[in-house]
Parts: sequence; C-alpha cells; structure tokens
Amino acid sequence: MTARSGVAWRYAALAGLAAGLAIAPAAAHAPVEPALLLALACLLAVVRPRGRAVAPWLVLVAGVAILAGLTLGDARIAAIDAGALTPDNGERLRARGTVVSTPRVASGVAGFVLEVDGKRIAVESRSSLPDVDEGRVVVVDGTARPPAPWLAGRLARDGAAMVLDTDEVHATGAVRGGLRGALDGVRRRAESALERGTPEASAALLRGFVLGQDDRIPESVRDEFRRSGLAHVLAVSGQNVILLALLATPILVLTGTRLHLRLLCLVALIAIYVPVAGAGPSIQRAGVMGAAGLVAALAGRPSARWYALLLAAVATLALDPRSTGDIGWQLSFAAVAGLLVLVAPLVRVLGGGRRTLARRAVAEGAAMTLAATLATAPLAAHHFGTVSLTAIPANLVALPAIAPAMWLGMLAGATGQIPGAPVEPLTALGGLCAAFIGWTARAFGGDWAQVEFAEPDLGTAIALTAALLLGARLACVALERRSALRPKWGGRVHARLTAGAALATALALTLVAILPGKPRPAGPPPDLRMRVLDVGQGDAILLEPWDALPVLVDTGPPGGGTAERLEELGIDRLGALALTHDQLDHSGALGEVLARVEADRIVHAPGARPRYCASRGCPGVRALGAGRSLRAGRLRLDALWPRDAAGGDDPNASSLVLRARLGGFEALLTGDAEAEVAPIDPGPVDVLKVAHHGSADAGLPGLLERAAPRLAVISVGDDNSYGHPAPETLAALADGGVRARRTDEEGEVVIEVRGGGWTVG
Repeated sequence: MTARSGVAWRYAALAGLAAGLAIAPAAAHAPVEPALLLALACLLAVVRPRGRAVAPWLVLVAGVAILAGLTLGDARIAAIDAGALTPDNGERLRARGTVVSTPRVASGVAGFVLEVDGKRIAVESRSSLPDVDEGRVVVVDGTARPPAPWLAGRLARDGAAMVLDTDEVHATGAVRGGLRGALDGVRRRAESALERGTPEASAALLRGFVLGQDDRIPESVRDEFRRSGLAHVLAVSGQNVILLALLATPILVLTGTRLHLRLLCLVALIAIYVPVAGAGPSIQRAGVMGAAGLVAALAGRPSARWYALLLAAVATLALDPRSTGDIGWQLSFAAVAGLLVLVAPLVRVLGGGRRTLARRAVAEGAAMTLAATLATAPLAAHHFGTVSLTAIPANLVALPAIAPAMWLGMLAGATGQIPGAPVEPLTALGGLCAAFIGWTARAFGGDWAQVEFAEPDLGTAIALTAALLLGARLACVALERRSALRPKWGGRVHARLTAGAALATALALTLVAILPGKPRPAGPPPDLRMRVLDVGQGDAILLEPWDALPVLVDTGPPGGGTAERLEELGIDRLGALALTHDQLDHSGALGEVLARVEADRIVHAPGARPRYCASRGCPGVRALGAGRSLRAGRLRLDALWPRDAAGGDDPNASSLVLRARLGGFEALLTGDAEAEVAPIDPGPVDVLKVAHHGSADAGLPGLLERAAPRLAVISVGDDNSYGHPAPETLAALADGGVRARRTDEEGEVVIEVRGGGWTVG
C-alpha cells in the first residue's frame, strides 16, 4: 500500500463515519438510501486520487464506515432519548433535581433543563430565579405538557422530551458533586470575578463574551449585536472560540513563535477555556470546533486541515448525532470551512505574505473575520430571514477590542479562582474593551443595518455558502495574479483551489443538507398562519409563526368567541397579546381570554394601559410606541403609530398600528386608526387590515397608493348600526384594484405564508 493510498483510506473511513452519524437522525422517519448515495458520492469525490479511477476497496471502506456511523448514531440517539423523563400530558409532577443547563429568560419566562434521578425534563417558570443556576439542586411542582414544535428539536438535543410548567422553583441550597460540581464551582468563581471592577453594563457584556451568558444583557442590546453581525461574540460557539484563539495569534506572531508551537499554545488556551466556561455540552462542541478551526488556519499541509475538520465532525456527532440540526453547530462548521478555503489566500491578498510581522498579524485577524462572516451569512439568512449589511465593517472595527476583551476576561476568570486575588485591574480594562464593542454594535446595529427577505431553504443556503467561498477564493486568485504575488500560476487555477472548494461543498452537503435544518411535523405547516377571527363587530387577529408561540392582536368584544376559538385551536399560551386600544370592540374579551390562555407579555399603545390590567394586574405589561418592535421567532411586529400624543384624546386616532413581517410577507394591522388621522407610510405591503371596520376614511386612497396591498381584510359584524363597511371604503378598494374579504360575509379569513408566497383561504 502506498503512502497516498494509506492517507486515502483513513480519509474515507473518517468521512464515512461522520456521514453515517449525520444521517442517523433521519433514519428513524425517512428512507436513508438517497442520503447514503449522496454521502458516498461526496466521499468518492473527496478521496478520489487525482487523475485515477477510484479503487474498489475505497468504496468498500467508505460504505462500511457509513453503516458503522449510522449504527453508532442510532445507538447514541436511543441512549439520549432513554434519558428523557416522559410523564403524561397534563400530569402533575413534583420533583427534586439538578439544573443541568443555564437558565434563560425570554418574554418573562425562565427555562432550563432539570435532571431528576438520571432523567431529564425541561422546566418553564414565570417566577424569578435569583438563586438558581447550573448545578443547583431545586424542587419544582408543575404540570407536564409536550413542547411546541419549534422547541422540540432543541430540547431533544438536551435530552428532554416534555416541559414542566411551574410558577415556583425552590432552591434547596445544595449543589451537585463530582467533576461536574467542581467545574460548576470554577464557573461561578469566574462569574463573580467578571462582575467586579467594571460597570454593570460592561460586566454583563464580559459575561456574554467569555462565558456565553447573555441573560443580563438587555434585549435591545442583543438586537443591536444581532443586526450589526456581532451576535457571535455573545454566544460561546466554535466560531467564537476560533475568534478568541486566532485573534490572539498576532501576539504569538509578533513574538516570533514558530507555527507548530503557536498551534500548541492556542489549543492549550482552548483546553483552559472550556472548563472555565463551565464545560457544558455546547462549550465542549465549541472547543472541538475551535481546535479544528485553528488547525485549519495554521496547519502547514492542506490534508491536515481537512482531517482536523473531519475529526471535529466525528467527535461532535458522536456526542449527539442531532447536532447537525443545531444552529450553533451549523454556523461553527460553516465558519471552519470558510477558514479552510479563504484564510490563506486572503492573508496573501491583504499583504500578510512578505511584509512585517505586524502587518501579517493584522492580515491574519482580518482574513479570519472576513472568511467566517462570508461563510456563515447564508445560514444566518436561512434561520433568521435577515442579512446584516454591516457585519464585515462592524467586525473589522470591533476586531482590535475583541481579542483584549476575551483575553482580559479569561485572565480575570482564571485569577478569580484564587480567593482574594485582585481581578479589578483586569476587569476594568476588559470592561473598556467591552464598552467599545457595545458602542460598535450600537453604531452599526440600527434598523437600517439589515435586510429582511424570504428565507432560503437549507439546500439553497448551502449552495450559496459554497458559491460565496468559491467566488471569494477565485477573486483572491485574480488579485494575486494581477498584483504578481504568484507569477508562476500561468493560465490555470491552482489545483488546491478546486480540491478545497470541492471538499468544502462535499462535506457541507453530506453533513448538513441531507438533514432538515429544523424538525418539522409531517405535512410541513406554513411559516406563518394569520387568522382574522370572526368576532362580530370587533377585531381579533391571531398570528401563528411556525417557530414561536402565537401572537394575538386584540381580543374582540365581550362574548365574541375569541377565547373559545383559541381553545378550539389548542392554544393555551400566547407569546404576546397586543391591544391596539382600550375599547370594547378591541379589548372587551381580554378577561375571557386571560381566563383560558396564558400570555407571556401584553403590549399596548403609549398612555393607553388597559383598564382590566390596571385593576386586576397582568403579566409583562408594557407600552409599544412608534419605532419599537415585538418579535416572535422570525415574525416581527413593528409599531408605526402613534407617535407621541399624535392622536390626542380620541382613542381610535391613538390606536396602535402594527406592521407584521416574516420573510418577504408584510401585513399592515391598523386597529381603528384611519389613514386620515394616522398619516403613515408603511411601504409596500401584501395585506391591509382595513381600519375601523371599514368606516369612511378620506385618507384611504392615499394609503392604498403608498402601500399597494394585494388584499384587504375587513373585520366587521353582520348586524351593526354603523353602516360598516362604508360604501366610500369599498369604492376606494375597488378603484385601487384591491380585492376585499369580509368576516361578516365569509367568517374567519385565513392567510398562510410559505417561503416567498402566500395564499388566502
């Protein structure tokens, strides 16, 4: 056996094992033969000796490895699922257990995973959890229910299959023991150290940077980081670990450290960082992917880089084959692939080849940032329906501060393990760096900084990633040739370019595209279902995004049937309830709805707090004025009106006007704010909910011209004394070529959004 064939069989075996592990989650509910053929084809493309036929024994090695990976993956999934606590739906359960995930608060609800006698269940609580963190022993008492479809996949990766709803979580004061308990202590001491010596806002950012704990960062600040393309800094992922280590590279380069010693130093840095950050499963995956990224960027031989990526894939998938469905895993894998393909040519183009050590250090940091940003942008678009226009400049501006913030935060966390050790000088400097990064996110993270559109499916996102990486590398090749950096290239593209791009594409297709990016139930539901409920002379609009809890806009009049309709639909919890204004036809059934359905938050127009909530109390009540937004998964509700006290004393004129957006679909929900008193310019929309049940509105023709809706919906009762909808309103819609649907004639109007299109039923 030649040396080349010896390398080939190892690649075939490792890649086949990774492919089999990735296919395993799909094997339980879908035929795997097409996926196996795709994986085998990709493997043959990868291991095929240049200019030679594929040896039959390599096909055999790859096939056996795929089957071995599939078998191992099935066994691992079965073991994870066997560890889930599965009480009956609706069963009351009182349990004492250990918190095994960091509690997260969203919309006033705290969630974490609880391990009870070796079995796991997710817990959701409305009570504050000041003394509860990972590793604490708590007592909970609640009701079991299955998770929402959009949450089920993530909980499965955490080993939980059911959710326990509870109003109280009691901390016992006990903590878990053993190695995990010791690591919990390391993490808590690091948390305490990062909170000393710097302002609260900077300390919260440092906790996010170093430990991935963003629970103390205001939602508005997290939105700025997301819109500016800096959100990766707040989450400990493989990309973040790569950033931490590679941004430390300039120091090692400036000291003249040789390549292999530099690599060992950075891997050692990751080995220290993982336990300091708590050593949870996501941190472990981040460490593995980060080490692979370092090898990819710094290893001298291309074969060693690809081998490291394959090894990282096998290691992470062996821990949990469902990792391919995790957003963090996908982004980490894409980022490492980007480093493989782009860092080296970008460093040469940016002047890091024959220049000073300082220039090379800057070039390496910038190249890493550019490569990771380009590689992850299509996947971010797939999951979130947005692309940041400022991601590259924001990352480059923040680049000089990210490495010091990470280093100083890590040093503070490590120093904090020593009782009485002074950490304030470290956190004070780290806090300044964090404040600068926060300023960068704010400066580059306005609403203008991102573009929203119909989300590409996962296959399209993978194809876009491959095209971006290949195109960027070809551009580097062209720039190198033009500037005579590589005069010996002649008229051909370097062979490694083709091999690298082909391998990146093959691995991405094999490990990601063969599985759905999100677990969807049979018969894929729409991305958004918008129901204009038939509640008589009133308004009640239910928005059901696939990936989040429903949002109800207005409740309709008393006795209008909104609460009963929600019960028919099986909805017992709302992510948000928005009240456009406090009049009976819009908020009269609020008490009826809240008696049957939980609402995580209630929003209203400024200065118009619902009287029901003022007298009886409601959870999470807040005003939502013009310029503010409400999110539910990928669904976004932007408040366009009222502006300050623009409506005066007339509650209709001060009605909350919302623009609902998901991907390329937009709907304008006007409440009772007629266009003549609410002169808004929402831009083009697909659907217009006509204001005030279709009353006469002199401003409607102008609104139709500005918004150009394709459909108008009028929520109106079939027996009203107001003459709604007014003939003038119907005439304006007809003149504008806008078809109208009416609840008094058709009952409930249902609009379903899928991909880039929508239908009305």
